[in-house]
Amino acid sequence: MAKHAPTGTPALVALTRAGVAHTVHTYEHDPATPAGYGLEAAQALGLAPEQVFKTLLAEVDGTLTVAVVPVTTTLDLKALAAAVGGKRATMANPRDAERATGYVVGGISPLGQKTAHPTVIDETAELYETVYVSGGRRGMDIGLAPADLIALTRASVADIARG
Repeated sequence: MAKHAPTGTPALVALTRAGVAHTVHTYEHDPATPAGYGLEAAQALGLAPEQVFKTLLAEVDGTLTVAVVPVTTTLDLKALAAAVGGKRATMANPRDAERATGYVVGGISPLGQKTAHPTVIDETAELYETVYVSGGRRGMDIGLAPADLIALTRASVADIARG
């Protein structure tokens, strides 16, 4: 029997290729939702917002760096810089983030990015059996074990979220 190449977003392809157990959760994205993409996902999917994580890109000393934090929090840029041995972090320009990851803002997944970047996941992810991250498009989240997310993204874990 012939094997077929995995299909879907690059995030789903990466998970399938790695043989990582995951679940896919879709919802109808409402562009008028004022809550933000991550909170909209948590509400639409009936998930605990603390388990839903957003993917942000920052520049740490000129290097694009991925930060994954709960949607209920904000990214502590100083803590992110310290976590990767840098001095200064600023949020990346959204266009730069889209170009570097291959995803659109609101659908940036930490998985399957066009180019691998240093990645830091907030330590609260390890409190849960399952965390949810963008599946690579607005209106789709992926549930997976934090250890798998950390391994696939080659992430470090640190206290980088506030709020």
